Order: sequence, then C-alpha cells, then structure tokens
Amino acid sequence: MCGADDRLLSSALVETRQATKNEACPTVQPICGHYSKIFMATPVRVLIADDHPLIRSGLRALLDRDGEFKVVAEAADGYEAIELALQHKPDLILLDVAMPRLSGTDAAQHISEKLPNSRIIIVSMHSDESYVLRALKAGARGYLLKASPEADVVAAARAVAAGNAYFSPSITRMLVEDYMAEVKRRGVDDSYDLLSLREKEILQLLVAGKSNRDIAGLLHVSVATVETHRTTVFRKLNVHSLPELILYAVRKGLVS
Repeated sequence: MCGADDRLLSSALVETRQATKNEACPTVQPICGHYSKIFMATPVRVLIADDHPLIRSGLRALLDRDGEFKVVAEAADGYEAIELALQHKPDLILLDVAMPRLSGTDAAQHISEKLPNSRIIIVSMHSDESYVLRALKAGARGYLLKASPEADVVAAARAVAAGNAYFSPSITRMLVEDYMAEVKRRGVDDSYDLLSLREKEILQLLVAGKSNRDIAGLLHVSVATVETHRTTVFRKLNVHSLPELILYAVRKGLVS
C-alpha cells in the first residue's frame, strides 16, 4: 500500500520535473497591461525543512511555481532548520515533524522564541490530536498532513503567511466529529453559547493571531478590558492556553 510519504514523494517528482521544464523556457504573462502577481508584490520568503531531499525539491517547485512564494533555504534536520532560520529570517517555515537530530516541533519551539514573526507550519503523517496540540504549543500556526493534495499545501502556506491558522481538512473534520460526540456523550450544553458577543469576537481575534494590544486597537477598548475578556473566555471554555483555545476553535468549526 502506498503511504503518505510515497504519495508526497510521487508528487515531488512531478513538481521537480515540471520546474525543470519551465526553467528551460521561462515566460511572463501580462494581465490587462500588468505583470502577474509574482511581480506585483514581494514574495513570501520560505524555509523548507525535511530530511528527504526529494520532498524538499517537490515543495520548493510547488511553492516557487505559485509565484507568491520564494524558497530561500532548505534544511535536512532540526538543528539546521534553526541555524538557517536565524540566518535568513524567513516569513514562513515548513517543518517536517520527524527529522534527524532534532524534531520539527522542538525546532519550532526554538524558532518561535527567537523569531516570533516567522510563521510555522508543521508537516506530519500523524493526525492524532496530541500531535496537533504539541505543534501548536511549539508555536506552529498550521498543521499539514503529508498525504495532502498540492492545493492544500498552497492554501496552508497562504493562510499561515497571512497570519491565520490552517489545518488539513481531514484533521478539522476529525476534531469537529470528536467534539460533537463528546458533547453528546456528556449530555452538556455547548460552552460556546455561554460567551457574550464581545467574548466571541475576542475569541476569533485571538485565534487569528492578534495580540491583546492589536485587539484593543481594533475594538477601541483598553488592553486591560481585552485581558479581562480573554480571562473570561478561557474560564468559560475551560482552556488554559492559546494553543488549547485554537484547538477548541478548530473543533467548533471556527477555524477551517
């Protein structure tokens, strides 16, 4: 049976061949008198970390081909990922969860502490909730399964680069189904309904990656007011950290 790595390797071969073909005859397509989007905005600078060279090549070809991204470095293990991240300060980092010497989640934790503006996607073959929560606690904003189609890879890169969270659709479905089954089993009301409209608004902004100060500016309230609402949201939903809140939002279908 073909596994997740096999499917991604197969996709990588196609991407690498296509990229080589395109490089032989580069073309620029004007749109209504203007060049395409790759020339209209600064591309998102990307670091890819995976211990399989072919997967790195395939991801590079896929993202470079899209035009919104520019891969600036590749790493083969967690320590090299940290070193290259500190050197290049990329906008977006794709980290394989299982790499030699240092795992992707451990590398993510170190990078997010040193480079809080670099956004991280963990790429994994594991769909267990424990892996997702571990990635979020390490500072990742996205979690992408290795069996994902090409369109999901690009969608994840765009979403996370824009400051949003992203999870593979199959993970989202699993978390939503588990949440609904748990609510039904316990016979309790949905705690989300306990939130006021303002608290729901703040929940959405927190999940979108906004800081307390950002939210205060957007809602024209004081930072202290935001902190009070944030504490209330955590208490009502029985969550104890921002990663847990993000996971709750995914279960509720508030994050796609």
